[in-house]
Amino acid sequence: MPDNEEEMEQSDQEAAETIWEETSETVAEVTEPTGEEASETTEVPAEEAAPPRRRAARTPRTGTRAAQGAAAVADAPAEASAEEPPPTPRMRDLYREEIVPTMMREFGFTNPMQVPRIQKIVVNIGLGEALTNGRAMESATGDLTAITGQKPIITRARKSIAGFKIREGNPIGTCVTLRGARMYHFLERFINMSLPRIRDFRGIPRRGFDGRGNFSLGIREQIIFPEIDYNSIDRIRGLQVTITTTAQDDAMATRMLELYGMPFVREV
Repeated sequence: MPDNEEEMEQSDQEAAETIWEETSETVAEVTEPTGEEASETTEVPAEEAAPPRRRAARTPRTGTRAAQGAAAVADAPAEASAEEPPPTPRMRDLYREEIVPTMMREFGFTNPMQVPRIQKIVVNIGLGEALTNGRAMESATGDLTAITGQKPIITRARKSIAGFKIREGNPIGTCVTLRGARMYHFLERFINMSLPRIRDFRGIPRRGFDGRGNFSLGIREQIIFPEIDYNSIDRIRGLQVTITTTAQDDAMATRMLELYGMPFVREV
């Protein structure tokens, strides 16, 4: 029996040694690359060592669109990018340089602030047809916007009138109040371009003054204004132009408007 036990122990040790040798060989094969594998493993660190590609800098929030827009603006000519300021009203310069000295000399004013001036110009269109024609208000508003360059307001009835079938609050007209530079631009176009286009024009009557230096003039056709296209209107409409001044009487207001170039009828 003891001999058999010794033999069994020796066989177990030999089997363990063979297993250990086999496992060590397999580990060596895995850990030690040979030939092509060694070259491949040496190339990998070189690829990893290469610096990563940097992305292009992006503009905050807007990204590449802002860069494209900036490039388009840079390509555009400098003249197009620069906005031209609005022209100075010629009528305002005429008032300061010619009208004020002339009226101070004629009326004996000692202070330039005594010379009357234009406060505002009101352009009004009455629309009684708006009660039955729903598109009349839209057409009149468009015409008045084109004439004055300012969006008009809609005037409404203050009280009900049974004879005219009007109820309180009904839209019955539209008007525009012009002041400042826009007022002087409109006055220049009105005197020099629109009034000469009136059919059989022989001058403006002087009866349009109200006794306090304000002048009102009725226009029968809106097509005298060059801004109105005859082919785009639905019908002929009249309008009223009211010039409000600071003159004390009609004589001062008449002389001031004459110096502006208003073509009044000559007194006989």
